[in-house]
Amino acid sequence: MTGAPEPLDRLHPGLVHHIVNTLGWPELRPLQEEAIEPLLDGSDAVLLAPTAGGKTEAASFPLLSKMAQENWTGTSVLYVCPLKALLNNLLPRLETYTSWLGRTAALWHGDVSQPRRKRILRDRPDVLLTTPESLEAMLVSTNVDHRAFFSGLQAIVVDEVHAFAGDDRGWHLLAVLERLQRVVGRPVQRIGLSATVGNPDHLLTWLQGSGSGHRAARVVAPHLREASPVLPPPGDIQVDYVGSLENAATVITALHRGEKRLVFCESRRQVEKLGQSLRAKGVTTFLSHASLSVDERRRAEEAFTEARDCVIVSTSTLELGIDVGDLDRVIQVDAPASVASFLQRLGRTGRRSGSIRNCLFLTIDEDGLIAAAALLLLWSRGWVEPVVAPPEPRHIVAQQVLALCLQEHRVGDRLWQEWWGGLGPFGASAEPIVRHLIEEGFLDRDGGMLFIGPEAERRFGYRHFMDLTAVFTAAPEFTVLSGRTEIGTTNPALLTEEVVGPRRLLLAGQSWQVTYIDWSRRRCFVEPVDGGGKARWGGAGSGRTASYELTRAAREVLLGADPPVTLTGRARTALAQARESSSELVHPDGTVVVRGGRDTNVRWWTWAGYRANATLTATLTTIADPLQRPTDTCIRLREDATPAEWRKVTSEAADQLCLPAVDARALNGLKFNAALPTRLAEATLAARLADLDGATAALREPTRFTALGQ
Repeated sequence: MTGAPEPLDRLHPGLVHHIVNTLGWPELRPLQEEAIEPLLDGSDAVLLAPTAGGKTEAASFPLLSKMAQENWTGTSVLYVCPLKALLNNLLPRLETYTSWLGRTAALWHGDVSQPRRKRILRDRPDVLLTTPESLEAMLVSTNVDHRAFFSGLQAIVVDEVHAFAGDDRGWHLLAVLERLQRVVGRPVQRIGLSATVGNPDHLLTWLQGSGSGHRAARVVAPHLREASPVLPPPGDIQVDYVGSLENAATVITALHRGEKRLVFCESRRQVEKLGQSLRAKGVTTFLSHASLSVDERRRAEEAFTEARDCVIVSTSTLELGIDVGDLDRVIQVDAPASVASFLQRLGRTGRRSGSIRNCLFLTIDEDGLIAAAALLLLWSRGWVEPVVAPPEPRHIVAQQVLALCLQEHRVGDRLWQEWWGGLGPFGASAEPIVRHLIEEGFLDRDGGMLFIGPEAERRFGYRHFMDLTAVFTAAPEFTVLSGRTEIGTTNPALLTEEVVGPRRLLLAGQSWQVTYIDWSRRRCFVEPVDGGGKARWGGAGSGRTASYELTRAAREVLLGADPPVTLTGRARTALAQARESSSELVHPDGTVVVRGGRDTNVRWWTWAGYRANATLTATLTTIADPLQRPTDTCIRLREDATPAEWRKVTSEAADQLCLPAVDARALNGLKFNAALPTRLAEATLAARLADLDGATAALREPTRFTALGQ
């Protein structure tokens, strides 16, 4: 590395020696080089790069150098990830890097054994890899002296920070980091690692929390300096229309034999059905999704890594940085939910020298074809979704106040806000939530001190308040076992619905016949059979909704815009048919109100996305049909609506938007909603269902009426 740039000279010489001689790297990547100076100088930072861009090394090399140069002691670096599997995958690499300087790394999450945890508490590792939930569990545990354990903490690395920031796990992470920083008693450097996002500066401000505006901060993203997006050649991104999941299996079987293929599906049910079809066609197939047991997924991922001519079918569980070896192809069934997800998946390929990034879309219906074309249209323009934290996380505030009282045993009723340093929703606006917690017995107050009350004990006290620290839990499912081997989990509805003949499940790509159900322990025992199994889950992949931007791009596609990728003959034919059948629903100069057409209803085709349409439905109560569920593309109006009435109602609506109504049953999906006043729980959900900007844009567009009033 003779003549290396000045920043490289600041790394510890022992580390540079191993980079050159052990890793065999002639030089660092641009991101790794540019991260050295700000990280060594103590700045907070977000490091952006495409998948496999070397972000882990960009963060760890400067921090390990600083650890050696400043003689940090104890657990001085936390490495936080959203997935346990990602932590498991990273541990060997970080153990190697720390060992070069005589330091150590260790893993702490829910699957780590008690003996191993005791060793970690006794001999603190220099780098600890963990999840936010496990970190909070350490703060509230009576077995961990958190002040002593974290006394040497200097820096926190948040991997896949964009995956946190866009949902409530991000608010939970920020709140836990603020509490941890107060325990440590000094500011702690924060470094986020992220794939490309549309608003990196905003993401960095978010990550800094209460330190925003008070600490030096920098976005490091060399690839964003390029004047235009670098796209793979058009032939390497292809869109095909296959018409069914079974046909997708036929195409996957016929194409790219002898290669390693990763297939993404948008639901667990699709993964199971496609996996079963591929195996029936003689393809070596492995599966990965959240309802498969940890051991089942690990076996599949290890076998896939070692094999060659094979397929692994997965939901988004393999979207993040988990290493599944050297891939040849990525195949996408229909379209992912976002451009950001597509970038993550595309980045799984092209890692081998001489190989290129590629993705084949196999769309199984018209909606999937249009969604894929719309997504690729936005991607071709270099557009990526901004990461925005969900508004008004009152349920997380309630959980955090309870967790703080559990951590500290007693907290001053005037001092609790200080633990979050004035961070947004944890400041003065949280006062009504704390009053409610006291009034309902979740908290007790005595002598100006707050502590855990009987209602919190009753609702969350199971197994040392484990349910309080497990902020995000899946819907209750039954564990499926074959003998003593856990296969995964299934929806209870499959075990209770009426069936003719034996009850059969589809799980891990295999049909199973139910032999016994242990209702009290939520366990289901099965044995393998040849076929007939059914798969069903709720949650991700069921009833997805599109954003304003993606829905608008779909409108562009129907108006004739083609993404600059390869469309097969089948895709072009199906797209032409979709454009023909939708010609009365789209117009280049604005929105369309149509009476008749596909049905007898009057519909306003806004092409504004689900949340904007839900906002419009709530706002236009005198003209919108109250008995409807808005879609991404349109809302239903009253059958007797006239153009004059429509214009009158909408003329001033943009200045009087209403939040969508909330179904009381939806509150059950908001964990800790029981610790909130009902009106605040409903207000939280309503704010998250709304898109005020999208609704305003739709209202201000010109509108064309077809057959209305005739």
